[in-house]
Amino acid sequence: MTPNQLRATYIKFFVDRGHVEIPSASLVPENDPTTLFTSSGMQPLVPYLLGQSHPSGKKLVDSQKSFRSQDIEEVGDNRHTTFFEMLGNWSLGEYFKKEQLAWFFEFLTKEIRLDPNRLFVTVFAGNPAVPRDIDSVGIWKSLFSSANIQAKDVEDAENKGMQGGRIFYYGEKKNWWSRSGVPSAMPAGEPGGPDSEIFYDFGAELQLHETSQFAHQDCHVNCDCGRFMEIGNSVFMQYQKQADGSFKELPQKNVDFGGGFERILAAMDNTLDVFTTDLFRPILTTIEEISHISYDGKHKRNFRIIADHVRASVMLAADGVVPSNKEQGYVLRRLIRRAVRFGKLLGIQIPFILEVAQSVIDQYKEIYSDVGENSAAILSTLQEEEQKFGKTITKGLKEIEKVPTLNGEIAFTLYETYGFPFELTEEIARERGQQVEYGTFRKAFEKHQELSRTTSKGMFKGGLADHSEIVTKYHTATHLLHAALREVLGKHVTQQGSNLTAERLRFDFSHPQPLTEDQKKKVESIINEKIADALPVTPQFMKKDEALAQGALAFFQEKYGDTVSVYTIGHDPEKDWYSKELCGGPHVKNTQDIGKMKITKEESIGSGKRRIYLQLA
Repeated sequence: MTPNQLRATYIKFFVDRGHVEIPSASLVPENDPTTLFTSSGMQPLVPYLLGQSHPSGKKLVDSQKSFRSQDIEEVGDNRHTTFFEMLGNWSLGEYFKKEQLAWFFEFLTKEIRLDPNRLFVTVFAGNPAVPRDIDSVGIWKSLFSSANIQAKDVEDAENKGMQGGRIFYYGEKKNWWSRSGVPSAMPAGEPGGPDSEIFYDFGAELQLHETSQFAHQDCHVNCDCGRFMEIGNSVFMQYQKQADGSFKELPQKNVDFGGGFERILAAMDNTLDVFTTDLFRPILTTIEEISHISYDGKHKRNFRIIADHVRASVMLAADGVVPSNKEQGYVLRRLIRRAVRFGKLLGIQIPFILEVAQSVIDQYKEIYSDVGENSAAILSTLQEEEQKFGKTITKGLKEIEKVPTLNGEIAFTLYETYGFPFELTEEIARERGQQVEYGTFRKAFEKHQELSRTTSKGMFKGGLADHSEIVTKYHTATHLLHAALREVLGKHVTQQGSNLTAERLRFDFSHPQPLTEDQKKKVESIINEKIADALPVTPQFMKKDEALAQGALAFFQEKYGDTVSVYTIGHDPEKDWYSKELCGGPHVKNTQDIGKMKITKEESIGSGKRRIYLQLA
């Protein structure tokens, strides 16, 4: 089964069981200041899991593009990637544990024919406030029994090993989900619940073979020995925390499932290495042809990093990210430059990113139309950054010439300032008869890495959009700003992106030249007039074609399904309205709830693109 066939088989399996397929959201979250990237299938659907009605109904399925910047340094082993896809299905109060676990077990064992003897599962062990998940244990025992497997449940596998079990109890740090983490950290009113993970076993011989790096180690399904790989996780949003610290069952119980697409492929091939699946093989072949080195040798780590980073770069560029020194652009720049750097470690001395990127585009253009449609722009973006990095290396070499003695601290300064690879500094130092202390460099690097991780966690906050009162006001003001810009500047103005925080609204749009002071005053005046007019903000569900026919704006159409949510600002949603847009975010009920706004800044962000800032006056 090819990767495309696996993806299609999963979608069809759940569509046949009453689910509606929804399109993948962008890797860059719209109007979500809490995170740089979409990093899970759940993330775009959190508002609906928390009670908001979804336009496509209560049973949903998709394959969601995802990216985790905190995994960049982990790439190089046999399973970590920065970009990945999450196969997901959701129940918004329609079905629960019995159906979910049975369906996924059927999908794995019947649809893609994984050996049920190689499947192991984990469940929530419970704590003083929340009972253990005995419902899931009972369901799993019945499912394994149907496959003629007696499934023993085991306590404390983390400390006592597997003990011949197949169902394992783990605590709140591994098998509990809430936006705030473990139950004790949850505020009153917060929903959460247990989850049940499923693992694929690549074989006990990994612990028994003398040549294995894991030989004779104690093992359990959640350890890091490499024998087991998590391939899916069902989250059961079941409880709500009360003011007295107790937990009460929710009247509407939701299911959120996420399955690792690349990992399921690896399990189907029974390979520990996700990079040997058909998803990566064409990319690795291209690198082999350029470098004249085989992947199946001592350079696997370099190959994996290049393949992962170029693949992720293509997908980020397809969603509109361009290299820069800030936010998403900084991550893209880092990916491209790391790929070039590890290419040099393979001995590649010529520009090569374009060739590798083209193999990625060929792999995904049929699945994600924006990859094929934007291929020329994607390749141009990556090529330009590769060329800039070449100039950066030249600058770094000039700086090195100014330094009489090279050491670890200087090596890190060169790395942080210019992206200059440590290995290159070390080589230049060796030619001088000097030695760069790697320990000093590594200490500074690890400090920098920990700071990056902390920043990433702060941006993420559990992967949830900010629905605070102030951000809700800014979200609605975005619609007014968009309409006002089109009124003042012309209908060529289209939204190119936005970012909201508690401090301000940032809006990117297409326009060829700076706004004049008079134009800015007109835009600001229109926005405040519409706020003062106390216009109702009306949500509606309708067919996408019907919404577009009514004049609704939608500049990210590929992410919308056939049924969409539309927000209209005006006295009559059918006849008398000022703004009508496809949107799924939080909004005020009336424009007067926003408050007076002012434009604080307007600037260029590239050819034909402008950025404007708005905040409460």
